Amino acid sequence: MSLTGNENHDISLTEAAHLTENYRNAAGTSATIAHYFGGAAIQAIMEQEGCVGIRIYYGLKDDGEKQLVITGVNSAGNDLYNGLLAERSLNCPTDCSAGNPLNS
Repeated sequence: MSLTGNENHDISLTEAAHLTENYRNAAGTSATIAHYFGGAAIQAIMEQEGCVGIRIYYGLKDDGEKQLVITGVNSAGNDLYNGLLAERSLNCPTDCSAGNPLNS
């Protein structure tokens, strides 16, 4: 695998809204539907030597709360797991955007 950091991940709002609606319908009304990470955390990961992108792992805290773990990825597709990692996101619900096609 050879990654450049310029891979196309574009998605239309219609498709994104459909995907998030499917998840909300399957997960139930009290489920975590989104996670917020500050730009400084993402930027610090991206600024690591050799980092061309990020990988996001699903996580589950001991109390059952869903969480994400973010790591940098190099051009060979390998995690930079000995570098900076991010977790402790702000979950929605409680910290949510105003209603929009992705969350309502």
